[in-house]
Amino acid sequence: MEVNKKDLSERDIISKFILPSITNAGWNLDAQIREEVSFTDGRIFVKGKKTVRGERKRADIILSYKPNLPIAVIEAKDNKHYVSDGIQQALAYAETLDIPVAISSNGDGFSIRYRKGCGPQNTAGEPIVVEERDLEHFPTIDEIWNCYKRYKGIDTPEVETIATQDYFVDNSGYKPRYYQQIAINRTVEAIAKGQDRILLVMATGTGKTYTAFQIIWRLWKNGWTKNKEPGKTPRILFLADRENLISQTKRGDFKHFKDKMTIVRHKQIDKAYEIYLALYQGLTNYDEDADAYREFSPDFFDLVVVDECHRGSAADNSAWRKILDYFKSATHIGLTATPKETKDISSSEYFGDPIYTYSLKQGIDDGFLAPYKVLRVGIDVDLEGWRPEKGKLDKSGNVVEDRVYNTKDFDRNLVLEDRTPIVARRIVEFLKQNDPMAKTIVFCIDQEHASRMRDELWKAAPPEWHEKSDEYIMRITSDDKEGRLKVDDFKNPEKPYPVIAVTSKLLSTGSDTKTCKLIVLESNIGSMTEFKQIIGRGTRVYEEYDKLFFTIMDFRNVTNLFSDPAFDGEAIRIKEVKPGENLPTETSDASDDNSENEIDPVTGDPVTFPEQPAYPTQPTPAITPEVHEKKDKVYVAGVSVSILNERMQYLDPSGKLITTTLREYTRQGILGKYRDLQTFLQEWNSAEKKKAVVEELEKQGIIAENLQEETKRDLDIFDLICHIAYDQPALTRKERAENVRKRNFFTKYGEKARAVLEALLDKYADEGIDNIEETTVLKVDPLSKFGTPIEIIKLFGGKLEYQQAIRDLETEIYRGVA
Repeated sequence: MEVNKKDLSERDIISKFILPSITNAGWNLDAQIREEVSFTDGRIFVKGKKTVRGERKRADIILSYKPNLPIAVIEAKDNKHYVSDGIQQALAYAETLDIPVAISSNGDGFSIRYRKGCGPQNTAGEPIVVEERDLEHFPTIDEIWNCYKRYKGIDTPEVETIATQDYFVDNSGYKPRYYQQIAINRTVEAIAKGQDRILLVMATGTGKTYTAFQIIWRLWKNGWTKNKEPGKTPRILFLADRENLISQTKRGDFKHFKDKMTIVRHKQIDKAYEIYLALYQGLTNYDEDADAYREFSPDFFDLVVVDECHRGSAADNSAWRKILDYFKSATHIGLTATPKETKDISSSEYFGDPIYTYSLKQGIDDGFLAPYKVLRVGIDVDLEGWRPEKGKLDKSGNVVEDRVYNTKDFDRNLVLEDRTPIVARRIVEFLKQNDPMAKTIVFCIDQEHASRMRDELWKAAPPEWHEKSDEYIMRITSDDKEGRLKVDDFKNPEKPYPVIAVTSKLLSTGSDTKTCKLIVLESNIGSMTEFKQIIGRGTRVYEEYDKLFFTIMDFRNVTNLFSDPAFDGEAIRIKEVKPGENLPTETSDASDDNSENEIDPVTGDPVTFPEQPAYPTQPTPAITPEVHEKKDKVYVAGVSVSILNERMQYLDPSGKLITTTLREYTRQGILGKYRDLQTFLQEWNSAEKKKAVVEELEKQGIIAENLQEETKRDLDIFDLICHIAYDQPALTRKERAENVRKRNFFTKYGEKARAVLEALLDKYADEGIDNIEETTVLKVDPLSKFGTPIEIIKLFGGKLEYQQAIRDLETEIYRGVA
């Protein structure tokens, strides 16, 4: 019997027509054809204290030349569609995945688009852009691989050999995410084609080290060397500026290099290895004649990879640049989440424009990175400023200088002693209300401020925190040896303590804090690079430990930087270089009162510089690494301090922080979709399930749970919308349920069916409309007491009658809005 294609599902079209056509063209079903490929995790939406995942992006078929080298994407449709109806979706996926060939099919044939001039030539010698083929003539592997080579500029056998080198694969089952795959392939291909300077920009938490490992592995296994010297073994240097970055790298992704790898320590050089990990401080003595890196010949290394390259290598006079200039014959790769582009410093000037950028916004949109919400806390003296009354004395008995002080002064040169307890109590209150065991980083002005903050947090902590562990709250700064020893415990998800890490700069970068759920900004952060690094401490997703989003508690209006286009936009070079110009040296991104980013070149520990003692009674001068004397802090007691206002901010669907109030944002969004109340009611009442309307609103960032959290009222989404957008009186769910009971709605049903509907109404009053629309609710208490779902549905006469009863109940619930 002949099959009518119009009656077949999309799945049938793929299995009966598309796959046979592909395999008949010579493609290997097991090795080169992947079906239903989900390449994102689905964006995480924050709903109050809970989260839900959005839909994953999924390609119907991806064809690969070999593992991790995708070369074509196919979007299938059922036969009721035209053959080319899936091409726009295929092209969108192809662009995201960096694939040259996009194909659409409905089972009758194939519509093919060749991107960026990669198609085969026509009789006139011009590249084909659009092509239609029947089922018997699907493109062969060689045809599409040749398209890939043209698309990537792979034009010699030598380049092709390197570009097709296998990835490292182990038994863990981990496969590169699509963006890592793009970064790895583009970098390996660029190096194969002779590019000397390469910049990769990938948001914190997206696996830069793993990406670097796969790049190095493929070049190393291929035997690639910079000058193609026969018989020479590839030698690679991986540079970082933090000891924890080096040790994490060796223990983590790079462990597969085994005895071919070494860490350069104490400036001891052994030339018998092939992979070298080193702190740049471990290779320099700041004395050209004694610099350890000079024990290597200038052409010893074929490849130098610079991790967190924004920190030092972007500055002409930095120690890193001396190392890079010495090994200038090698290929250099810069890795960073935060490329630095200022009037004086430029990452792209040295490395060139990024070969690939994967932003924080994209990572959140794909569901690989955690979204955040921002709680902005306004303290009266911060918002209004503080001016001492005439003759006001500080704690040392000196007259306080008469001027207006604000957050730029507080805790840096003037301490209002009643301010820090207010901040500490609010932090503790937040944790008590949400998750007392949530890993938290509190960023303070300096180490002395961190000491006072730790003490005030302990004073504000409830007794049970004190009973759980003496390490519940710890100061982790460069001058605190005990605190530094607990950094690994704080980062380790399996170690519950410390819970709260109070720091200045020590944890702002290079610390893989996977389970950090709260970041407190109690420091004046002016550097965009530093701000992005700090936000990056919370962006990792760790589902095993229920880490799917994080909160930023901002006491200093630092989160205004989210509205700066530089926060998650392209890094645009603005540095101008004039002939003979001498540029200032930059060794870190620290603000000028920070001394925690310097590392001891021998031990790898943070350097401790003379600083103010912890919580001093008589402030003493502190010396910065630049040996500039700092003024004594002035301590003032007896100034009334209070919190004036708070505001929670969320991300909108485009990944931008909502800057208006949530109520106003909701009002604008509702009116943009439903111009008046009647339009909304028509949509609501006609919906087969109210859940569909709710989900459509969620796509616009209008989330009931977040509105409920702000309004503090037990309203469901219907009343929230009617009240906020159309100024209607708002009823709570319990009030609506009670109104239904007063109208004797249940009398038309039999006794048992009536009992079921009354239980469903109670469910609505307690939990909302979503729960009563799904038949799964019949499996839970108290509904399960009435029998199995099938038995309950039979009480109404059948499935259709049950569904109609639910719709009638919903009509009664929302009755009375005009």
